Amino acid sequence: MSKVKREVKLVECPRDAIQGIHSIIPTASKIAYINALIASDLFDWIDFGSFVSPKAVPQMADSEEVLAGLHLSNDTKLLAIVANERGVEKAVSLDKIHYIGYPFSISEEFQRRNTNMDIKASFESLRRMAAMTQDGGKQMVVYISMAFGNPYHEEWNEQLVMDWIGEIANLGVCEFSLADTTGEANPLQIKELFEKVYSVHGDVSVGAHFHSVKATGLLKIQAAYEAGCRKFDGALLGFGGCPFAADDLVGNIATEDLLFYFERGDPQVILKLEKQFKQMINV
Repeated sequence: MSKVKREVKLVECPRDAIQGIHSIIPTASKIAYINALIASDLFDWIDFGSFVSPKAVPQMADSEEVLAGLHLSNDTKLLAIVANERGVEKAVSLDKIHYIGYPFSISEEFQRRNTNMDIKASFESLRRMAAMTQDGGKQMVVYISMAFGNPYHEEWNEQLVMDWIGEIANLGVCEFSLADTTGEANPLQIKELFEKVYSVHGDVSVGAHFHSVKATGLLKIQAAYEAGCRKFDGALLGFGGCPFAADDLVGNIATEDLLFYFERGDPQVILKLEKQFKQMINV
């Protein structure tokens, strides 16, 4: 494995993988699975849960209990997703959490669907959340949702992405991910957008959170990597997708593709994790 590829951060997203599953997974099963992800030492970060309305995302209602059962035995960092200040207040109070993620959409329609706010209200909320996160000794990660297009026939262009990253960076946020929320990005578009982002905003970290069908996953990974991306989100077996997009769900980039591309991990360990994940969700 090359020195550069060892420097790539891989983020496993069990939260994203299971949040849309309707049958509630037992808390103990989630704890056992995420502890196995941590113990594998394959991942730099794990997106383990979220502090959002249990009515909106029932599967995540036990995130605090799940967190209490996790054993951080190595350098793996934990990330939790929030939707408002109440979520940040909870997350900053919990020592095991390192990163707090917020999905900021550059689509008015999707922002309303996801957080029940328009973009202006979302930005003002983010301003407060960023300050709370910094005061609480955590680091904010902002996901730029709909970064590669807009299925709702609203305005979208690369400059819109650039402008919003700049506005949010002015709040003191230095960790971002470009989210292909509905899986519509193509490799050329990915390469061009990442290259432009890095040329304009070279002082912040910008990773990739792709949703993709299996056939194009590796091509998207390659395009972002060749453009300079060094942080990638994924989910084992490509599960997940945003339940608020109101489209047919397109799953996450398969973690297996990331591990293959970046030459990381023992195949037997990966197979064991896949088996445990399938057992957890009764597949």
